[in-house]
Amino acid sequence: MNRLTQKMSGLQLNFSPLKEPLGFIKVLEWIFSIFSFATCGGYSGETSMNVTCHPSPNITQNELIVAKFAYPFRLNTVKFMVPSSPFCEQPWQEWHLTGDYSSSAEFYVTVAVFAFLYCIGALVLYLGFRHLYQDSRKLPLIDFIVTLIFAILWLVSSSAWAKGLSDIKHVTSPDTLIHNCPKDYKCTTGSESRMGSLNISVAFGFLNLILWAGNAWFVYKETNLHTEPPPSNPEQGPPPSSM
Repeated sequence: MNRLTQKMSGLQLNFSPLKEPLGFIKVLEWIFSIFSFATCGGYSGETSMNVTCHPSPNITQNELIVAKFAYPFRLNTVKFMVPSSPFCEQPWQEWHLTGDYSSSAEFYVTVAVFAFLYCIGALVLYLGFRHLYQDSRKLPLIDFIVTLIFAILWLVSSSAWAKGLSDIKHVTSPDTLIHNCPKDYKCTTGSESRMGSLNISVAFGFLNLILWAGNAWFVYKETNLHTEPPPSNPEQGPPPSSM
């Protein structure tokens, strides 16, 4: 323990690992993890409907109702705004969006945040304690295992989020909403927010999968699984045979 403490205290800042795939890819993973949780976790949008009275031709009341939603996309808690009351000479019937997609969205963002934090720790180790990383058998192996775990997590979370985003688009589409219009009203399609940033978040998720899976090979080359450590005393010959 004292020997490890002494090595950890010997900070030797060296940026040369950034020129190697091991460090350069880690920087890319750090950047893309930021984009991943920012494009998903920072999203907010809305969908709208035009509502008129039906079947009441003598009443010409017409209003645009809007439902605003955002991360983590618990759409079943999102209500359309209440129009002026009374609407169509009767109390307004509450109208919610449907579905709860928070599990896939939060899982995806959580993986991105932990990947971001791990990249920071790995870069500190690569750049400041490269000598400790190279002299240790356990650190490269731990790095390799964690890299494989993150590659799997990116695959699972990105796939789940891609499916969740597809469902969100369907549920919030005005074309879908008019089929759920309350019977006392007549609904026509309104506008909906663009979801380009959410599409980008899915793309970044699978890009992170490629980066982490590819980086696993370069981390593997640092372990003693790929290169056996040299003998402690190479000049020492084989032990003498006993008579």
